[in-house]
Amino acid sequence: MDLVLNVADHYFLTPYVYPATWAETDPVRQILSLLAIANVGGYLLYLIVASFSYVFIFDKRHLQHPQILKNQVFLEIQVACTSIPFMSVPTVALFFLEVRGYSRLYDSVQSTSLGWLGVLSSVVMFILFTDMCIYWIHRYLHHKYVYKWLHKLHHKWKVPTPFASHAFHPLDGFMQSLPYHIYPFLFPLHKVTYLALFVFVNIWTVSIHDGDYRVPRLLRPFINGSAHHMDHHLFYLYNYGQFFTLWDKIGGSFRNPSALEGCGPLDDVIKMQKIKEGENGTVMNGNTKSQNGYNLRSRKNS
Repeated sequence: MDLVLNVADHYFLTPYVYPATWAETDPVRQILSLLAIANVGGYLLYLIVASFSYVFIFDKRHLQHPQILKNQVFLEIQVACTSIPFMSVPTVALFFLEVRGYSRLYDSVQSTSLGWLGVLSSVVMFILFTDMCIYWIHRYLHHKYVYKWLHKLHHKWKVPTPFASHAFHPLDGFMQSLPYHIYPFLFPLHKVTYLALFVFVNIWTVSIHDGDYRVPRLLRPFINGSAHHMDHHLFYLYNYGQFFTLWDKIGGSFRNPSALEGCGPLDDVIKMQKIKEGENGTVMNGNTKSQNGYNLRSRKNS
């Protein structure tokens, strides 16, 4: 995060915001700057990625599902935008420790003996580590003594849209992001790689709420996609994983997605539409007259 802070200081904060006498290395200034960056960046990342997904990826037929709430998209955005400032406070505390040099983040690829191999292996380790941690944190959030206080709000969205991706109770959202922030304090990680992974994680979080169930058939048993997470919202006690199905299978909480078996929420909507069309057709056939003035039903019965 010090890379982002340095850019913000150089191009905006130092010349236009803070007095020249306030040193860029001052702890109070750094905390205030990180709070601003975390909130502005958080809002932009959420709103841009979720909006793109909603407009170009999300199947709008989901909005006709009976479990979609009235004004749900607005409510999801409202919850997320209310929670982001509160989530930013503990997040900035960790960012501040990174900026002050307490993490194991490094600047140069040459800083490690493994070079680029170390960078690539750290990406794999980061994803595996965070996937494991989030599974158990997420499962803990479903404990009966915790769920109603923290995680229930996120399950208000039975059939989520991309805007539900960040619509959490603030403490819930921070707890599930904690593994991403803890990793660089435990293991070496390139700073640019860390920023790229942070963006990737936010995009992935939106993607598992986008209602797009397309996953290559060979990867379906391994990847926790939107179809898996949709069943988590619908049935609560299954598919806690973030990236993979591994820990759900180890923990006995895996459920094969109903959307991949032809009985997901979109299938429900399609069936409802067919039933409605059939009923409308019956009504029309009972009340419409042919061109020569005969009621169609009367003609059939004559």
